Amino acid sequence: MSSNVGLTTPRGSGTSGYVQRNLSHLRPRDNAAPYPKDFDSIKHRQRQPDKEMLEHDRKREVEVKVFELRDRLEDEEVDEDEIEEQTSALRRKLLAENSPDKTSARGLKSHQVHELAKAKIEESEKLRKALGISADYEEGSHWRKQEERLREANLDKERG
Repeated sequence: MSSNVGLTTPRGSGTSGYVQRNLSHLRPRDNAAPYPKDFDSIKHRQRQPDKEMLEHDRKREVEVKVFELRDRLEDEEVDEDEIEEQTSALRRKLLAENSPDKTSARGLKSHQVHELAKAKIEESEKLRKALGISADYEEGSHWRKQEERLREANLDKERG
């Protein structure tokens, strides 16, 4: 035992008394600020949904329903040609009625991030139109314009 580390005696402790350092201890990497100093980089950016992922999920839902029909028809021992005919008809019908334009956040689960992002963008767009906010509006631009007017007014006072 060295420099008062560990047990005074290992007797009765059920250990050998060997002391080693804690390898699972995480030391802080650096003393950087926990927040960015540049406020322009903090600006909220809406997460854009991946169109390919949305299309894939839509087609997957259709194929699940088609497979369920196929499975049910095979259990009923329907002829293979009839099964192919019915499944392809159902697939065409579902793809036609299941348009990618309609998205509602109500029935979505938390793991459906692309669908949620699309629904959020549509909701934000609806709200923007309802409130009459222009599409090129930048958050905080009103305050910037006010500051510019104040600076111009102060410059005019100093000059004249």
